[in-house]
Amino acid sequence: MTGRVEGKVAFITGIARGQGRSHAVRLAQEGADIIGIDLCETVPSIARYYDGATAEDMAETVRQVEALDRRIIATKADVRDYDALKAAVDDGVAQLGHVDIVSANAGVFAFGDKTQDVTDSDWQDVIDINQTGVWHTAKAVIPHLIDQGTGGSIILTSSTAGLKGTPNVAAYTAAKHAVVGIMRTLAVELAPYSVRVNTVHPTGVATPMILNEAAWRLFLPDEAHPTQEQAAKVFQTTNALPVPWVEAIDISNAVLFLASDEARYVTGTELKVDAGYTVK
Repeated sequence: MTGRVEGKVAFITGIARGQGRSHAVRLAQEGADIIGIDLCETVPSIARYYDGATAEDMAETVRQVEALDRRIIATKADVRDYDALKAAVDDGVAQLGHVDIVSANAGVFAFGDKTQDVTDSDWQDVIDINQTGVWHTAKAVIPHLIDQGTGGSIILTSSTAGLKGTPNVAAYTAAKHAVVGIMRTLAVELAPYSVRVNTVHPTGVATPMILNEAAWRLFLPDEAHPTQEQAAKVFQTTNALPVPWVEAIDISNAVLFLASDEARYVTGTELKVDAGYTVK
């Protein structure tokens, strides 16, 4: 029995850890080879919230994909740097022959400030990575998808914050809403080429982006050093289902579905994996 994306090549941004690594491994389990990039650094304006991925993290992603007997081309690159991103895509396609699946996953999270208190650097870094980085990703990959003439699937990672207002995360909410606009436009532009474009909208995901004291303090502002156990109880109140957050694999399974032929007529869709967050 062949895998659900057997023979496909997936390009994934933010591949070093978290959801990006999970997507790479899940797609590789189902037969895909991987092209990936990651900054592998901490963005200075984000450092007060959490540390970024490292080169060692990306090496572990490579190890896990290769352990599945799949090929992977992983490059240190910044989604804000279009030329570097395009070079990584072009090199990966040259080595692996084609690209069929795109996961624009890279993102950062700055949080906790009222909108009027957000610094220019926080605002700009979040917009540049979470919004412009998605556009850069699409811009670099679309010519390959069109030239190949074999269709494809682009999956943009948005958020529940891309569907409803979220207090104290203005830049993140603005960028994740913008990702939906990019998706809707690309779904129309690329439909004649049989390239499908969709978004995924997770609730909180158990990755370093939210499993940190700064994120917990957003929900427990009166606690100097809130614990994960304390935070879990509060996070759970935001979801309809009785869970505080979901796992990266839950988002990866949604990405896999959208990447596969099972979703061959699914385009222009916002797929929520949010434990009921947006309906509560």
